Amino acid sequence: MEFSAEQIASLLGGITEGDPTVKVSKVSKIEEGFPGSLSFLANPAYTNFIYSTDASIVLVNKSLHLEKPVKPSCTLIRVENAYESFAKLLQIYNEVKSGKSGIEQPSFISPSAKLGENCYIGAFVYIGEHVTLGDKVKIYPHTYIGDHSEIGENTVLFSGVKVYHECKIGKNCTIHANTVIGSDGFGFAPNTEGQAFVKVPQIGNVIIEDNVEVGSNTSIDRATMGSTILHKGVKLDNLVQIAHNAVIGDNTVIAGLSGIAGSTKVGKNCMVGAQVGVAGHLKIADGVKIAGQSGIGASIEKEGEIVQGSPAFSIGEYKRSYVLFRSLPKLNERLNELSKKINSK
Repeated sequence: MEFSAEQIASLLGGITEGDPTVKVSKVSKIEEGFPGSLSFLANPAYTNFIYSTDASIVLVNKSLHLEKPVKPSCTLIRVENAYESFAKLLQIYNEVKSGKSGIEQPSFISPSAKLGENCYIGAFVYIGEHVTLGDKVKIYPHTYIGDHSEIGENTVLFSGVKVYHECKIGKNCTIHANTVIGSDGFGFAPNTEGQAFVKVPQIGNVIIEDNVEVGSNTSIDRATMGSTILHKGVKLDNLVQIAHNAVIGDNTVIAGLSGIAGSTKVGKNCMVGAQVGVAGHLKIADGVKIAGQSGIGASIEKEGEIVQGSPAFSIGEYKRSYVLFRSLPKLNERLNELSKKINSK
């Protein structure tokens, strides 16, 4: 599909500088721009490319000051936030591109399942008994939806997703390929002889609220009792583990290869780096930031705290400690020299 600069500016509430009739059908990085493509400039480090790019349209911040004219073939659209506006356009483009609907065969849909309007059900999908799908839900091939599960409108489940029985997924969510939602939590108890473990039935479920995105190959375990909960706006990267009865607060983001152990409650607006491990039954306050590869073994009660290390502690103390750690070989040499001088007297 083609869009003119005038149409894009109207959609974003922007101001056009240049030819309002120029059209684009693709997107590009500003440094790799080509005729017929749309790009954006948000990072000041890329400002020089605005004068050389061959992109036909570039989104820029209204506050951008140009030191010289851009190429005549380049039309600028000034907006409040170029990055945010570009993301909005990509979302619209993606919706148009993936605008599938209908039911492909072979697939199985239980007669008791309820499907909303304009849903897409890909080939080899299994939808169990009493499942409820909202309007415009898209379920890509080789996906399994267990009995009594609910999926809200405009939610997308990509190929290979497995949703176990009685789980609930809200509106406008995206679940990427091969993610498993509602598998059993890691619940085992030693038997009376202490020589083996007995499985504790996991009879709870998983609740994912609206506007959540879950990366590929992520596992979210069902609760032993009650619910494992991802609140509104949570974003999980690929290969994340959320254990049984964990609760993740609104708009918290967790990067890849991180794990949140059972019954831990992570607050709102937190940021968790890659390869972070959080022990069970802890509480992480709102707005906490955890640096990559950190290990969290105790609750973090101060809102907005930034921590690093394993075990993690205040990032300021961590940086000061790390400077000393790197100096340990030299300090050891000095101690050895002083020891030799003392012993030689």
